[in-house]
Amino acid sequence: MNIEKKNKAIKNFFASSKSIRWFILIGFTIIFTIILYPTLIITKHSYKLGDVAERDIKAPKYFLIEDEEAEEENRKKAAEEVLTVYDNNASLSVKLSRNVKQVFAEMADIFEAYKENQGNASSNKEIKPLSLNEKLRQLKESFEEAIGITVSDDAYKILIEEKFSNNIADLISRILTEIINNGVVINKDILLKESDKGIILRDVETKTEKVVYDLKSLYGLDQAKTMVRIVGQPMLKDMNYNLVNIIVDFVQKLIQPNITQNTNETEERKKRAAAEIKPVIYKIKTGEMLLREGEIITKVQLLKLKNLQTQTKKERILAISIGAAMIILCLLILTYILHIKHNSRFARNHNKNLMVMACMLIIILLFARLFAPLSEVLNQNSSFGISPSSIIFSIPIASGAMTICLLLCFNIAIPFAMVAAACTTLIFQNRFEIFIYFLLNSAMAAYWIQNCTERKVFIKTGLKLGLLNAVLSTAISFYISGFVDFKILEVWAFAFMGGIVAGIVTTGIAPLIEIAFGYTTDITLLELANLERPILRRLMIEAPGTYHHSVIVGNMVEAAAAEIGANPLLAKTCGYYHDIGKIKKPLYFIENQKNGRNKHDKLAPSMSKHILVAHVKEGVEMAKQNKLGQVIIDTIRQHHGTNLIAYFYEKAKKQKGEDAVKGDDFRYPGPKPQTKEAGLVMLADVVEAASRTLDNPTPSRIQGLVQNLINKVFSDGQINNCELTLKDLHKIAKTFNRILSGIHHHRIDYPEKSYSKNGKVKDESPDRQQAKRTQNFSGNDAEKGSGHLKRLGLS
Repeated sequence: MNIEKKNKAIKNFFASSKSIRWFILIGFTIIFTIILYPTLIITKHSYKLGDVAERDIKAPKYFLIEDEEAEEENRKKAAEEVLTVYDNNASLSVKLSRNVKQVFAEMADIFEAYKENQGNASSNKEIKPLSLNEKLRQLKESFEEAIGITVSDDAYKILIEEKFSNNIADLISRILTEIINNGVVINKDILLKESDKGIILRDVETKTEKVVYDLKSLYGLDQAKTMVRIVGQPMLKDMNYNLVNIIVDFVQKLIQPNITQNTNETEERKKRAAAEIKPVIYKIKTGEMLLREGEIITKVQLLKLKNLQTQTKKERILAISIGAAMIILCLLILTYILHIKHNSRFARNHNKNLMVMACMLIIILLFARLFAPLSEVLNQNSSFGISPSSIIFSIPIASGAMTICLLLCFNIAIPFAMVAAACTTLIFQNRFEIFIYFLLNSAMAAYWIQNCTERKVFIKTGLKLGLLNAVLSTAISFYISGFVDFKILEVWAFAFMGGIVAGIVTTGIAPLIEIAFGYTTDITLLELANLERPILRRLMIEAPGTYHHSVIVGNMVEAAAAEIGANPLLAKTCGYYHDIGKIKKPLYFIENQKNGRNKHDKLAPSMSKHILVAHVKEGVEMAKQNKLGQVIIDTIRQHHGTNLIAYFYEKAKKQKGEDAVKGDDFRYPGPKPQTKEAGLVMLADVVEAASRTLDNPTPSRIQGLVQNLINKVFSDGQINNCELTLKDLHKIAKTFNRILSGIHHHRIDYPEKSYSKNGKVKDESPDRQQAKRTQNFSGNDAEKGSGHLKRLGLS
């Protein structure tokens, strides 16, 4: 329950909060200024490098110029001068050498221990010692894992024969240390690219640095492996050939690069070097000659001219942007106060309507903005052969006013057309004739489409608008250029096309906005008013009495709406659907009950009240499921207002006593009708239902019934919020009297025709006299004659 209240509060905030209105106003102004920005300054011809100056240009004021190009070149040069940083792991040779000696020493100890254990095991004949090969295999795996390289079986056997001599480990360490200490890099080719500048060699542990220029002396990884035999030759000259190969193989496998490129540190130093470069700034004094007539423009002069133009342009754009925003704000606020704020049709969904108008303004301004560059190109280049004014005449600005007229009303569309025309004029350099053109064609387009109930009205309006555009464009062309260079066929073609396109655009945009924002246009209402709609067919089959009642209510409110200036189509459609909630429990409503059986006789008054009230909620849910539109949903919710369910209220008082029953407990939850159409449905619903109870519904009785019921509803305050005046109520009562009198008028009795034996009819024409009594259709009459159909319609 709290969540529902919270959601309802949020919905009400967005629907009626003044903060949202200010947000829409300011948001539209900002968006419009952004759309307008490219056209605030007319681009003038600018010089290029190597052009000849046409006139002298002096600096109008003191200003500074930053040469970004020169500054960027200096940054690149500074970054290029930074030496590449390489990290030197000086302790790598020590670690590798120590590991080799330690592993050999451990293996020698293990080997000696194995010999001793083997001797002890031989004295004890009961214990069978391990074979030498098995033990060697175990020792080999641990040896390889400890030293970090793979060792062949032959080399391993030789090491065993040498009992992992410390001399071998020492030779491996000495050769390995000498090569690694010289410096080993992964890729020497990349290193040699820095030969011209040198590199910075940084010790990983001590962080000390030195610049190295002799890069060729450092070894690449492959070169270091080749150098093993050369470096080790003096040390290994007196040793066995196989043992020399083992030592060389071990050193080659153990060699690792100890000099690696530090890319991150190098990039950081380049960035710092570039950041330390100071901007290249030229000081231009007031009156300084920037360019002389006839002088060939140099790179520095061109830079000065561009900066001067940019600074002047920025100042002007800022001033013009502020001015344009202020003009639009004033225009929007005054238009809202004078024409929109107090409009009753607009007030019901205030913020939503404002949002729709803002969106439509943005859409048509984007149309104008797309056409503006094309117009400027044609204005600067006459080779196209098309007049720029002709392009402007084809812009479908009128589609905005047409859409607003369809969704809201004609009285809102006219101020919208004025605002749209004014905003478009600012895009086209404040041309007065453009304002007049778009104001007139938008206003007339809205006028022609205001009673749109068919799709073809869009095309008809587009054709009419095209003809009007042709007349207006002709007058404007005469106003601008007279009879000189006036291409009448071209102007007419583009202007007429603008009208057609406006109709087509409206045809596409209107349904999209109708769906997106939950509006219901007359075209949609016309579709919903079709009695063959599935929900109405279901109402006719499952609740025929309610269906008949709804059709009559629809006809009553349609006629009354036409009399008081409301929307007849909307009123009729709402009348058709106002009681669809009775489909859920049709037999609990008297118009659908058969054989005089009333299900409420067995229910408590409070339960009967809940069933009656529930049909409103169920009707709303069914309307949402069938997507009938918000306006119909609102009417279903409001058509009973907060009326008292008098019958069950009185029944409850009789059962429990007057003091035990509260009248508010037997009222509909509301809300009260908010529109004229909803008020009409309430009145017609009450009057039509009550008229069925009249025993002899003469015109005078119907008139008295209508008058009493309308007075009762009015006195109860049910129509206080729907803007129905006393004059409207008088017209409504007259209309209801006329329709109900037509429905309940007296009919003459058609007596059965008497036939003679020869089949001729006796002269008992019903036109001669009015029947004084109703016909008797009792069972006795039905039994007369074997040719009569028996029990017709009773089963």
